[in-house]
Amino acid sequence: MVTRRSPARSRMLVELGANIARWRKLQGLSASQLAERAHVTRDTLRGIETGTGAPRMDSLLAVLNSLGLANTVIASTDPWNSTAGRALMDEQIGIAGQVGHTPNPAAQPNQPSAADRK
Repeated sequence: MVTRRSPARSRMLVELGANIARWRKLQGLSASQLAERAHVTRDTLRGIETGTGAPRMDSLLAVLNSLGLANTVIASTDPWNSTAGRALMDEQIGIAGQVGHTPNPAAQPNQPSAADRK
């Protein structure tokens, strides 16, 4: 169990929380409305949005899902959705395509298509 937060980790938590709060506000939701939709307490949401809490992963995912962000966040951690991840897989297991997984193109909104890269 992590007992101390590094300054860098604290900054990342604050930034993530601020981004979640921005998404909530952009969608016209009050904190109480989002907490209710996500089935978390208002205190849990406050901790997430300020980056000072230690929410359970299922609480964080519930909030992200309620904002329509869960799939994007999950896809962003898929090694298939990054050049670096695919390169590491190629290095470790050979041709990456042999393991039978293909990235979700819808989860890569900021990456150019194969046709654009030519």
